[in-house]
Amino acid sequence: MTYTMVAGARAPIRMWADPAEVEDQAMRQLRNVADLPWVHGVAVMPDVHYGKGATVGSVIAMRGAVSPAAVGVDIGCGMTAVKTSYTASQLPDNLAYLRSKLEQAIPVGFGHHKRPVDPARLHGFPTGDWAAFWRHFDDLAPAVRPRRERAEVQMGTLGGGNHFLEVCADDDGAVWVVLHSGSRNIGKELAEHHIHEAQRLPHNQDLPDRDLAVFVSGTPQMEAYRRDLYWAQDYARRNRALMMALVRDVLRRHLPGIAFEPEISCHHNYVAEETYDGVDVLVTRKGAIRAGSGDLGIIPGSMATGTYIVEGLGNESSFNSASHGAGRRMSRNKAKKTFTLADLEAQTAGVECRKDQGVLDEIPGAYKDLRAVMAAQTDLVRVVAHLRQVICIKG
Repeated sequence: MTYTMVAGARAPIRMWADPAEVEDQAMRQLRNVADLPWVHGVAVMPDVHYGKGATVGSVIAMRGAVSPAAVGVDIGCGMTAVKTSYTASQLPDNLAYLRSKLEQAIPVGFGHHKRPVDPARLHGFPTGDWAAFWRHFDDLAPAVRPRRERAEVQMGTLGGGNHFLEVCADDDGAVWVVLHSGSRNIGKELAEHHIHEAQRLPHNQDLPDRDLAVFVSGTPQMEAYRRDLYWAQDYARRNRALMMALVRDVLRRHLPGIAFEPEISCHHNYVAEETYDGVDVLVTRKGAIRAGSGDLGIIPGSMATGTYIVEGLGNESSFNSASHGAGRRMSRNKAKKTFTLADLEAQTAGVECRKDQGVLDEIPGAYKDLRAVMAAQTDLVRVVAHLRQVICIKG
């Protein structure tokens, strides 16, 4: 699929989705963003849907400005995947037991570790710069400094909602581990703090949506946001790396002789400094991955519809981006009203996972068709591997 241009916007909006199939609220958000004077262009991914301030599944390039709501409140949220030496036929028959061991190692939902995880005790895990990372906590916004202890024990935890840890098999039978998480509560609090700070600035008083408030380059507010933003993005990256190290230790104990290939990791809620059309811009990807030429990325579906490992094609029309997943087609409340536990059982048949009321809003039927999403972005990525869930863990 090639993109569709949206008519009448001040800055170009290029859509890898059918505008007629995108909810009116999301289309209004896209137009509101494109009308901001700092916006160089907007790329809309095929998994686009309504979000707070800016749509999920949008890539926004701004000149000398950034909108915290265009990053999202889970700063640095993203994916990590690793291929193992095992095949699906080598997995134990009792997958429920293996799932329980993984759940004991990785706290989910509101859970956290009893004490901070020491990276030095994890097999082969690099420890060099952790002390420097935590020293920078004291440089963050004063509003979050009382949260240090919580941030330390949440490092290496999954969270809830659409975050997950999975054991998967690809089409050739190779076993993979895939996980999805972000910067936990500390990232959320930093994001909310800076969104509120931006809303108070004089240049943001006449916006069509107050959640689109921006920081402008050269101001102390922008410098403070970028300091906290990049720290939270690093927290998210480390959080996923620590979880994957914990998972590898569990699998080594229960799957004799297992080995692991290098990790693939990508943010899908973040800011990057990039150049397009000869213009230096700040690119916010909210529900989108970087898909520059040769970049490896991860595009998941839902609890039972698989995940794609992809390689970027470097399409600058999309600001070198691709979708971050299937994207929701209905809200969590609507999903709970629409589907039953029997539906959840049927739609997750063959997957070792929770099948209770607590994850009903994550039912595969609440998400868009992942195959259609992938078909809409063949000019953005090529498929490297297709994975299907064997075990799925959610908070």
